Amino acid sequence: MTEDELFEFFRRLAEDNPSPETELEFVNPYTLLVAVVLSAQATDAGVNKATRRLFAVASTPEQMVALGEEQVREHIKTIGLFNTKAKNVIALSQALIDDQGSQVPADRDALEKLPGVGRKTANVVMNCAFGAETFAVDTHIFRVSNRTGLAPGKTPLAVELQLDAQVPQPFRLGAHHWLILHGRYVCKARRPECWRCIVRDLCAYEPKTPAPC
Repeated sequence: MTEDELFEFFRRLAEDNPSPETELEFVNPYTLLVAVVLSAQATDAGVNKATRRLFAVASTPEQMVALGEEQVREHIKTIGLFNTKAKNVIALSQALIDDQGSQVPADRDALEKLPGVGRKTANVVMNCAFGAETFAVDTHIFRVSNRTGLAPGKTPLAVELQLDAQVPQPFRLGAHHWLILHGRYVCKARRPECWRCIVRDLCAYEPKTPAPC
């Protein structure tokens, strides 16, 4: 994809959705961090359903630790891998209390030291909570980047680095949201809906999927 095509790709996505946001519900950087940790191998809708009640009683690290692992597990038992995730939520909450003054750090390295937090989670938190121009490559972004030819790569990190090097202003802050939403609702895994895609003429994917009869 040329520089002009890449700019036009994001221009169209931005025009279609000028203020993209994560679909995870949160009330502060801490609850965002917890929600993103819980979202691994789970849908945002499923996480939101569980965290509405959880965050109503625990929206700070101290409150979460006081709630305890058993109660956290009870709140999130509808989410995949809930046992491990409950342990991580309590452990990262205690780590924030002990090492970060109960504040979520805006630094990727510090975030990745927290239990259950990997690079993708750290990138989401940095972008959504602190306005950093990061690119959190999940399965949707990985698929869209490779399928369209936008930023091909064999690993999520390779795609992330390509996006970081190529995405121009003024699209850098919202880029990962646009790509996630495009992959979730249009450029779907099994059957991309090319017939209603606003960037189909810029996309390298062939053959384009025809509209259903």
